[in-house]
Amino acid sequence: MAAELVGGALLSAFLQVAFDRLASPQIVDFFRGRKLDEKLLSNLKTMLHSINALADDAELKQFTDPHVKAWLFDVKEAIFDAEDLLGEIDYELTRCQVEAQSQPQTFTSKVSNFFNSTSFNKKIESEMKEVLRRLEYLANQKDALGLKKGTYSDDNDRSGSRMSQKLPSSSLVVESVIYGRDADKDIIINWLTSETDNPNHPCILSIVGMGGLGKTTLAQHVFSDPKIEDAKFDIKAWVCVSDHFHVLTVTRTILEAITNQKDDSENLQMVHKKLKEKLLGKRFLLVLDDVWNERPAEWEAVRTPLSYGAPGSRILVTTRSEKVASSMRSEVHLLKQLGEDECRKVFENHALKDGDIELNDEFMKVGRRIVEKCKGLPLALKTIGCLLSTNSSISDWKNILESEIWELPKEHSEIIPALFLSYHHLPSHLKRYKSEKDANAFWRIEESSRIG
Repeated sequence: MAAELVGGALLSAFLQVAFDRLASPQIVDFFRGRKLDEKLLSNLKTMLHSINALADDAELKQFTDPHVKAWLFDVKEAIFDAEDLLGEIDYELTRCQVEAQSQPQTFTSKVSNFFNSTSFNKKIESEMKEVLRRLEYLANQKDALGLKKGTYSDDNDRSGSRMSQKLPSSSLVVESVIYGRDADKDIIINWLTSETDNPNHPCILSIVGMGGLGKTTLAQHVFSDPKIEDAKFDIKAWVCVSDHFHVLTVTRTILEAITNQKDDSENLQMVHKKLKEKLLGKRFLLVLDDVWNERPAEWEAVRTPLSYGAPGSRILVTTRSEKVASSMRSEVHLLKQLGEDECRKVFENHALKDGDIELNDEFMKVGRRIVEKCKGLPLALKTIGCLLSTNSSISDWKNILESEIWELPKEHSEIIPALFLSYHHLPSHLKRYKSEKDANAFWRIEESSRIG
């Protein structure tokens, strides 16, 4: 299962998602407000730091030691369960807030909510204790497996702040040229500028594809293309949603993107009202980049004020999951892998960008074989290309080509070897900051495959 390899190869990166959840004020407020044991949160955080300290060594040993590989898989499963618990808390908070704003609180409903919340609280505490037990057991196996702590430490944790900062996307185009996506771009622009009678207002189109295909890059080029001026949008806004989908946070971020002003409202009703007033009668284009949420109820809570925009309003989504598109009642544009010529152009653009390498016949032969191994994925081609641009000898190129990391079973995600090769060649102190978004992607992809 590719999940096993992803869980190991990018363990120190995808653990960041759990740290971000634990640092969320909503999670902390939930424990305090319901008088739950806050030590469970601090213990979980400490245990994850202990696991993270072993990540560098485990990542290297997993390919030669099946016991370490199995350990990484068990760690990943335990962290999945911890993430699920934190996600349930987020959902419960949203549900309570929506119900409180939409229904009068009768005596009967208050009694019912009390018993429901008591049962939920007990469930969360019980399951979190079980996750902690499993993580502690796994951390204690380090000596038996010969795992050594790396340079990672939590000295810079700064009382719950993030270990590192994610790099959210923006609408700005990073690269002026996008290879092999002209047809995709034309289809999406035609959709944005066409007049359609769609009862599901506003109209939604999701760009769907696996991690590394260039969905965000394509959306950036579409968003900045002069042709969409034909649609005469009154408002254009870009929001990076990512994996942490909290209704209030996402809605408030959309409001901030539209108004270009910071909003500190903590009340969903207030944010809904402000967003409705800004969009009322206006034709808008909203890009929601990197969406993971598959719960229709949460999306409907975000969509409600968006429905007050004028006819012709559009929402463009990027996601790795067709389930996300389905939950949003969205049209789908499937993004495919690049063709052979486009792959070569992307690779050469990054591998030869400094002009330090002269492509003789031997370089070209090795380069073609490396391009084939990247399986048409732009991110893999860019990643390996950048790596080789700083390793300019033919022996360096051959070492990359002949690395055993390429020899993963074919059923595994083809992008994993390319990303791991780049990740593996980083200095250890930089590994935590590299490809964090891609680690998020792989975590969610493999979680989806695990649950069917």
